[in-house]
Amino acid sequence: MWWQYLFVFLGALLVDITPIPLPPAFIIMIFFQMLYGLSIWPVIIIGVAGSIIGRYILMTYIPNVSGRIFNQSKNDDIRFLGDKLKNNFWKSQFFILLYTLMPLPSTPLFIAGGIARMKPLQMIPAFFAGKFTSDSIAVLMGKYASENTGGGLLSGVFTWQSVLGLLTGLALLFAVVFIDWRSMLVEKKFRLGFHIWK
Repeated sequence: MWWQYLFVFLGALLVDITPIPLPPAFIIMIFFQMLYGLSIWPVIIIGVAGSIIGRYILMTYIPNVSGRIFNQSKNDDIRFLGDKLKNNFWKSQFFILLYTLMPLPSTPLFIAGGIARMKPLQMIPAFFAGKFTSDSIAVLMGKYASENTGGGLLSGVFTWQSVLGLLTGLALLFAVVFIDWRSMLVEKKFRLGFHIWK
C-alpha cells in the first residue's frame, strides 16, 4: 500500500528536519521495511528523498533560530567556519561526501552550513551521493540481519552502535556551538566559549 511508504518518507523527513541529533533516518527505513514487508529499493529511495528534504528545510530555518538564541559573535564565528567550506567548492563537496559516508550524524554539518548561509546546492549533491550509498548499505544489512538472525522487529535498532552514534552527534553539535572556530582556524589555538547566548 502506498501509505506505508508515506510513513517511510515522513519518518525520514522528521528525524532530519530537527536541529537535535536523533537516531539516523535509515533506522526508520529499516523499521517500516520490516514492519510492512516493503520492497527494499523504494524504501531506500523514498527514505533518502525524505532525508534530503528534511536537511534542506533545516538549512533554511536554522539561521533564524540561531539569530534568536546565539549572540552576534557566535553567529559570526559559525559563519566563518561555513565560509571556509564555501571557499573551495570541490574540497567542500569531497568533505561532505566523505562525512556522509561515515557513520556520523549529519545534523551538526547542516546546522553549521545553514548558519553560515551556504546555499543548499553547495551541500545537497554530495550529501545525496553519500546518504544514498550509506543508507542503502545500512538498510540492506538491516534486512539481511532481520531475515537471518531471527531477531524481533527492533533487533539491531537500539544497539551500542546507535547509542554511540547519538552521543557522537551530540559531541559534534557541542563542537560546532562551543569551539571558537576563528581562533582554531586562524590562530591555531583551541578555545571554548560558553558565553554564546543572547
